[in-house]
Amino acid sequence: MRILLFLAIYTIIFSVTLARSGFRKAAATPSKAEVRRPGRVLVIGAAGGTGQQLVTQALERGYSVTAFVRDPAKFLIQNPHLQVIKGDVLDAASVNAAMAGQDAVLCALGHRQYFRPTRILSEGTRNILLAMEAHNVPRMVCETSLGIGDSVGRLGLYYTLFVIPLVLPFYFWDKTRQEQLITASAVEWILVRPGQLTNGEKRGTYKHGSGVGSFIWTVRISRADVADFMLNQLTENSHLRSSAGVCW
Repeated sequence: MRILLFLAIYTIIFSVTLARSGFRKAAATPSKAEVRRPGRVLVIGAAGGTGQQLVTQALERGYSVTAFVRDPAKFLIQNPHLQVIKGDVLDAASVNAAMAGQDAVLCALGHRQYFRPTRILSEGTRNILLAMEAHNVPRMVCETSLGIGDSVGRLGLYYTLFVIPLVLPFYFWDKTRQEQLITASAVEWILVRPGQLTNGEKRGTYKHGSGVGSFIWTVRISRADVADFMLNQLTENSHLRSSAGVCW
C-alpha cells in the first residue's frame, strides 16, 4: 500500500513538473507574413523512424535534402537531390558544417538511452540552434511529444501514470529542456507534439493544434503523418512560435 501511495505521489509531482517546465502557451499567434518556401532542408535525426519519413516526403515535395546521420553506411535512402552527412549532434563542429547553405531545419532527434540521466536532446538542440544562428537559418520544426507543458496528460492514462514517469522519466525531462531552449531562441520555431508513434501508413488526415489528445485513452499517429504535418509547417505560419499536438 505504501509503495502504491509513493508511486501515486511521485507520478503527480512528476506530471506537474513536466507541465511547468515544458512550453505552456495555449494557442499560436498566427503571422500574416508571407512564408518563403525553403529550397534546402536539413533533417536532424534522419535515420530514425520519423526522420526517414521526413527525408522521403521532403524529396517527394521537391526539396533538396541534407540528411544528418551518425552512420551513413546504414542510411539506405538514395536520391539525386539528397546529400547524406555524417555527424553527431553533440559535436558542435559537425552540426555547424552541416548547417551551411540550409534554409530550414526539421528536427526529429531521438535516442534509446532511456534508463539513465541524459542531455542528448537538449545539448544536441543547443548545438543546432547555435549553428542556425551562425548561418542565418530562419526556421526550425521540431518533434517533441504530447505529455509536456500544456499537453501533460494528453497521451492517455497509460502513458501519464506508467510509461512517462516510470519508464521514460529521463527522456521526457530532457525533452522539457529541449523545448525550453527552442522557445527561448530567436528562430522561427514550431514544436510538434505527436501521440504514440506507429509505423502505419500516411492517412493525410489527423487532428492538430492545442487541446489535441485524450486524458483517458492512448492517442496514436503514424510517423508518416507526423512527417507530413512537420513538412507543412515549413510553409505555414498557423503554429509559428507555438506548440501543436497531432494525433488521429
